[in-house]
Amino acid sequence: MYNDENVIKIKHDVLYEVAKLAFDGTLEEQRDFIPEKLIPGPVPQFRCCIYKEREIIRQRVRLAEGKNLRDQDDGNVIQVIGSACEGCPISSYTVTDNCQNCLGKACINACKFGAITMGRDRSYIDPSKCKECGQCAKACPYNAIVGVKRPCKVACPVDAITYDEYNVSVIDKEKCIRCGQCIHNCPFGAIGSQTFIVDVIEALKSGKKVYAMVAPATEGQFGADITMQSWKNALKKLGFEDTVEVGLGGDMTAASEADEWAEAYKEGKKMTTSCCPAFVNMVYKHYPELKDHVSTTVSPMCGVSRMIKSVDPEAYTVFIGPCIAKKSEVKDQKIEGNADAVLTYSEIRTILKVKDIALEPAENEYQESSIFGKRFGNSGGVTEAVLQCLKETDQEMDAKVCRANGAAECKKALLLMKVGKLPEDFIEGMACNGGCVGGPSAFQDQVKSKKNRDALLSQADDRTVHGNLDHYGMDKFSMHRA
Repeated sequence: MYNDENVIKIKHDVLYEVAKLAFDGTLEEQRDFIPEKLIPGPVPQFRCCIYKEREIIRQRVRLAEGKNLRDQDDGNVIQVIGSACEGCPISSYTVTDNCQNCLGKACINACKFGAITMGRDRSYIDPSKCKECGQCAKACPYNAIVGVKRPCKVACPVDAITYDEYNVSVIDKEKCIRCGQCIHNCPFGAIGSQTFIVDVIEALKSGKKVYAMVAPATEGQFGADITMQSWKNALKKLGFEDTVEVGLGGDMTAASEADEWAEAYKEGKKMTTSCCPAFVNMVYKHYPELKDHVSTTVSPMCGVSRMIKSVDPEAYTVFIGPCIAKKSEVKDQKIEGNADAVLTYSEIRTILKVKDIALEPAENEYQESSIFGKRFGNSGGVTEAVLQCLKETDQEMDAKVCRANGAAECKKALLLMKVGKLPEDFIEGMACNGGCVGGPSAFQDQVKSKKNRDALLSQADDRTVHGNLDHYGMDKFSMHRA
């Protein structure tokens, strides 16, 4: 990932201004002044002119408010900021100085679209005619034509990004799995996601009982001294009714999927996990014939939300974590009882910053999940939790599990399942490399945070999954999709 500091700063500045005005109750009247406040001029900061910079800010404000960049809702939480995207190369194929202006004209002869002409010193590719087939590059004997792919297109694991007639990136909502990899791979910050910031702030201001649900991947992201208790304390100051560790939802999901796996194994049916929304989107959109092989168990986020709402039907539940696809799970999949809102780490930290609340070191004073639930955030963690549940319920089996780590491995495993050649019995699908800890909105690189994460997880007690769930009213709600 590029993780360009300038891009991140601009994004956070916009989020801060929107959150501040939302708390003040003046967002409606003051939003139009945000671009000029952040880009006072007269000298531009990062583009050709202050007017383009202000337009980019204006579009970022819309995303921060949870709005679409276009008048018509395209149904995708991930959207392209057109005014920012224009900085990318306008053509994927470019003729370099290696061109000898040869007599063979292999490039011209190879092009079926009339996109190449011969100039005085070299060949020229007309981007308006080029279809990016790459035949010219293959034909050139001097390797003088190179293909330049935009970072967003390279990062997309399902080829959901193309370009329009103005060479602005276009995300195909029917292909996009909402993994969010394109967002942080764009060096121009031209792709962003809608946020729930205003919704959450309004819920807090309204007096609703707002519950935070913190992802298992959180432990270790902010240092070894920032514990789940640290989050609980900070969010309480912010106005949240309570905070629940979503590792508990990991226990719930593992127990439910274990029963499904046991039944499927007896029937000789292969199955996949269902906790990663990007993976589920991948199945539904790219391998629809495999939909019946996806576990019907809801995600840990949804499980915890249903548990909270079974006790307090008026509760407003907010998931906090490193995942963009969780926003899709709320907005696109619309599963009954699911979270009402999703905030990434940068978004919740912005809200805390507006209210001058910091995450402070605190002892681990409470634990709501087993160590297996806590490890749901790591690739392979779901498998280990499910196998543990099978062991606890005397349903152990000689089953083989494909631990698909990252979108590329997920695609390979699903393709093998599709053609009936998957050697394993089950697939654990995690769209992000390393699991949720490698999510696109992670606060810290998973390699850097591993030591801190291991230190925090080592403090967990040895409770079993089912032993932990015995303390919760699991009979009061369903762990399956309707």
